[in-house]
Amino acid sequence: MPLTKISHYSIRTLDLEATRRFYTEVLEFTVGPRPPFNFPGLWLYNGSHDSYDNAIVHIIGIDPNNPEGLKEYLGDRDIADLKNGTGTFDHIAFAGTDPQGMAKHFASKKVAFRERNVPSLNLFQIFLDDPSGVVIELNYPTA
Repeated sequence: MPLTKISHYSIRTLDLEATRRFYTEVLEFTVGPRPPFNFPGLWLYNGSHDSYDNAIVHIIGIDPNNPEGLKEYLGDRDIADLKNGTGTFDHIAFAGTDPQGMAKHFASKKVAFRERNVPSLNLFQIFLDDPSGVVIELNYPTA
């Protein structure tokens, strides 16, 4: 059975609020419906909230006072592993429009970003880091 698309990506975070702010204020995703799991978290959408299938980022909060719900559902992870980046996972990429507008938006939010050109692909890229160390790549076609 062939795979057809990436459904979503998940981030386990020690700072749910900082991660929410980054994805809602910087990348402008919106918080939407999430099943009633027995651990804190948010599902973020880029557009329609009419289906759980449209959630693009699942943020998984860690409640140090009550980690059992998360452990039962997703398994235990060493908290130390969450403090130093994303292991072998390198980045997630999105296609976008209006790179100048996004760069201006990031600057207004005081979010550091890096710009790159890939001339052989006619591609302009912006890279930035979320609060958990996940690198976000934004791709914009050039003329």
